[in-house]
Amino acid sequence: MSDTPFRPEARAPRGFADKRAGDLRVERRILDAVSKVYERYGFEALDTGAFEYADALGKFLPDSDRPNEGVFALQDDDEQWMALRYDLTAPLARFAAENWETLPKPFRRYAFGPVWRNEKPGPGRYRQFIQCDADTVGSARPEADAEMIAMAAEGLEATGLRRGDYALKINNRKLLNGLLTTAGVDDAGQKLGVLRAVDKLDRLGVDGVRLLLGEGRKDESGAFTKGAGLKGQAIEAVLAFLQIKAGRSGTLDALANVLSSEEGAAGVEELARIDAALTGMGVGEDQALFDPAIVRGLEYYTGAVFEADLQLPMTDEKGAAVRFGSVGGGGRYDDLIARFTGQPIPATGFSFGVSRLAAALRAAGQLTADSARGPVVVIAFDQDQMTAYFAAAAELRAAGIPAEVYLGSSGMRPQMKYADRRLAPAAVIMGGDEIAAGTVTIKDLDLGRALSSQVADNEAWRAERPGQMTVPRGQMVAAIAQIIEASSREPKP
Repeated sequence: MSDTPFRPEARAPRGFADKRAGDLRVERRILDAVSKVYERYGFEALDTGAFEYADALGKFLPDSDRPNEGVFALQDDDEQWMALRYDLTAPLARFAAENWETLPKPFRRYAFGPVWRNEKPGPGRYRQFIQCDADTVGSARPEADAEMIAMAAEGLEATGLRRGDYALKINNRKLLNGLLTTAGVDDAGQKLGVLRAVDKLDRLGVDGVRLLLGEGRKDESGAFTKGAGLKGQAIEAVLAFLQIKAGRSGTLDALANVLSSEEGAAGVEELARIDAALTGMGVGEDQALFDPAIVRGLEYYTGAVFEADLQLPMTDEKGAAVRFGSVGGGGRYDDLIARFTGQPIPATGFSFGVSRLAAALRAAGQLTADSARGPVVVIAFDQDQMTAYFAAAAELRAAGIPAEVYLGSSGMRPQMKYADRRLAPAAVIMGGDEIAAGTVTIKDLDLGRALSSQVADNEAWRAERPGQMTVPRGQMVAAIAQIIEASSREPKP
């Protein structure tokens, strides 16, 4: 038996990302911007727990003894299965059903937080990520769907995107259902197969979807995917339907001409009401358009569906072109809450994939992870003067300026390097001479960083000590506040 102690390999599980301050600040900025949009529309915040009973997750509960396919699940001590929430909508459905009698109706809420999916990770696709949702529960009006779309457009622009950088694509599940009814396709399983084929249009193109609508498709690896089993005329009707794109009003006219079923006509009417509401809210066709190819992957959507796609060129770490797909989406799900109540309660919502949006914006070159601004660092020269150092840090904090006393064991030079690595705006130097004289020396580190790129003579640099000043102790806070204010106005190299 070996006496060598076991040392686990330090590694993060696949699909679970470590995030430092800069990445967190980017996500928090997105959350803050989108949350303010939701609040302006009158939505109230709600937070639900990370776990839900597995049977409350609907279609995400697989037919197996251990419900951990697609979700992360565990069995509680009462033998009930719980799962980390897959999204924020299923917890809302449970909450609304549980509290329906006491809620204002319609109930308008927004929520944000981590969700977990037990799926294969990939570029920009994580097993844990942040979502930010808004939902209206209790309104069957298509105008409630339009409001979600308008908020999504405003939320995207609040993150810094401009018109033309994104597209909100809108469809209605009733349209494709109506088309299939007209074509004589009544089997629910076959309809689902059609939806799954249509959902791959962006990735596989028209020819690939044609195969999946029919008998099936073999991919490059030789793997075969069974098709929906439609025949020639029905396949071509679906493909022609998917390629209708003529602006919002033009698309409505074209859809009305090809759909003759009652359900299809209802879908066209709902889109017309969405169009009118979007027009009233000033949402143009350069922000939101109708696209019959949008179906959304989740099975609980019953009417309008919508997705947010970035229209920006993106590259990965190696410079190769990459497509992220949607960075948000939603739709109408009128049957989800009925699973709990037995009574239909209409609902609609939109969800931003915050982590995904941040990753996509980064790949598009629209943002970088912030180099998080560090605190002012009070240099610790002498253990006997720690009281003075902590008093200086406390005074800065009381003035709203982040500050810390260096608590390592290094000398002056390493402490200055530490402050620089923290991107501290300034360092406070209080040696014995300063304390005796009632003064403090302040090193403007931002100015020092800016000037260091222009240094030609290191000896002259040390002699001149640029960005360094000595002020009376009582002026320390004001002097550092001035440094921070100047730093916030001037771009740094």
